[in-house]
Amino acid sequence: MSQAYWLTICALMIPGILYASWIDYKERRVPNWLNAAIAAAGFMAQGYFHGLDGLATGFLGLLVGFATLIVPWLMHGMGAGDVKLMMAIGVWLGPWLTFVSFCTGAVVGGVIAVVMILGTGRLWHAWANLATIAEKVSHRSTIFSEFGSARSFGNTSQLLPYGVPLTIGTLMVCFGQPLLGG
Repeated sequence: MSQAYWLTICALMIPGILYASWIDYKERRVPNWLNAAIAAAGFMAQGYFHGLDGLATGFLGLLVGFATLIVPWLMHGMGAGDVKLMMAIGVWLGPWLTFVSFCTGAVVGGVIAVVMILGTGRLWHAWANLATIAEKVSHRSTIFSEFGSARSFGNTSQLLPYGVPLTIGTLMVCFGQPLLGG
């Protein structure tokens, strides 16, 4: 990653995903206009700094961002705004760093979920909800149904605004790149 491209990421993408994360935390949604703006700026930056190869890299990153979260969305496990945010991040980072960012964000999300469960004293509810999810994925008729969806658990769980761990994972990957000489 060139220094100029890195500075552009710092100036445009990082504030954009931080804002998206904040909105997701406060409202449990990520607005389409914001995801579109982050993606459009990413395509412009990719084109400016890397030409057609950059646009292709951005498009592949968008596809990887889509692929990482489309199944959980289809299973009613998260909102579409989270999928679109990962796609917008993908435009900036390209396919490999998007995948690494997603994996890092998934680990961060797992840690946050455990802290939320333990912090609210809902361990037994979490076990019951996991049993429901296991039941959901064990039958073709329910895997993509509303049964066992994130919202269906009501008061037995707290919804995790997934834009937050996705953003943290992306920041960890982005700030790790300069340190690793990437």
